[in-house]
Amino acid sequence: MAEKAASLNTFVWEGTDKRGNRAKGEIRGNSPTLVKAELRRQGISPLKVKKKPKPLFGGAKKKKITPKDIAVFSRQMATMMSSGVPLVQAFEIVGRGHENPAMQEMLMKIKTDIEGGNSLAEALSKFPNQFDGLYCNLVNAGEQAGILESLLHKIALYKEKIEAIKGKIKKALFYPAAVVVAAIIVTGILLYFVVPQFAALFKGFGADLPAMTQLVIDMSNFMVKYWYIVIGGAVAIVYTFIQAKKKSQSFRDFLDRSILKAPIFGEIIRKATIARFARTLSTMFAAGVPLVEAMTTVAGAAGNVVYSNAILRMRDEIATGISLQQSMRQSQLFPNMVVQLVAIGEEAGSIDAMLAKVADFYEEEVDNAVDGLSSLMEPLIMAFLGVIIGGLVVAMYLPIFKMGEVV
Repeated sequence: MAEKAASLNTFVWEGTDKRGNRAKGEIRGNSPTLVKAELRRQGISPLKVKKKPKPLFGGAKKKKITPKDIAVFSRQMATMMSSGVPLVQAFEIVGRGHENPAMQEMLMKIKTDIEGGNSLAEALSKFPNQFDGLYCNLVNAGEQAGILESLLHKIALYKEKIEAIKGKIKKALFYPAAVVVAAIIVTGILLYFVVPQFAALFKGFGADLPAMTQLVIDMSNFMVKYWYIVIGGAVAIVYTFIQAKKKSQSFRDFLDRSILKAPIFGEIIRKATIARFARTLSTMFAAGVPLVEAMTTVAGAAGNVVYSNAILRMRDEIATGISLQQSMRQSQLFPNMVVQLVAIGEEAGSIDAMLAKVADFYEEEVDNAVDGLSSLMEPLIMAFLGVIIGGLVVAMYLPIFKMGEVV
């Protein structure tokens, strides 16, 4: 059996489905003839089948399954099912055609579970790292109500919106962090390699050096003599931070609270969290999930402990009969506009539609804030680099300028 599996090759195919739409993908098989037969069994009329060429630099590596992979998969499944492709066949087509071997393996396991009689929600729940409670709950609601196709479209839209806003947040935080790291590296190189050359030159001057120059030379001497302490200390700080963030819940809570209070960035995170809250609750409410049950899932998807704890308190208040807008107002974490829109939605019986409008508004606000921050950060970063690097250069040339004045 192992020998048979090892002999399988990957083939790239192009063809048309039952509706005449063009389709393409990858599939494993023993020969082009057998692959064509398998495609016909799946309802695909093959036009071209050829063996996939091997990569120039070794075989495909098993990559980690990312949230973006799940978002793309959700959209593919929604499109397949809306085109009338049966669920099992859709998994076959999407799974065989995926470039990530880890994703392909997972989808094939889910397909096997479904063929064995499990529901889609049950099969997905076996992979909690990729399909969280929210995803499985929505799929289950779709299966129970017979509207799986519609729910898959809502899930796909939800995942795409959430991934887009995550990307914006990462962009906002990554740019300044990358510049600071680059400035530290450049400063370290100057102190270790360049400043000692100037220090050797200044020894022959026979005069006291300016305080700024002497400070930079002292820093350089320390860097040259104890470079291993500096590098080891930096690595230890970064490692400790990562481990604390990974293992300490109290440290993660502290970071979540702190980032909301940070200037500029705090407001962006706050708007992104409100957008995520509104988008998640709107999607679940539209799927028919009861509000109290939905709030538990929304709390887990909030992405910030301050809002997660507040949403859990709101859930308990709603369970006692308090309206959603009242509990939101009492939390004092939501702007008045959001509370008013939710109140209108409750009165009109269209909470999901109003929350979707809130999500759209705040997602656009995050987009504008990140774009504005990028424009603002560019001159600030140039000034920062100018002060750091320029300060070192000026410190090194001050003695030369003074010597010129004496002459």
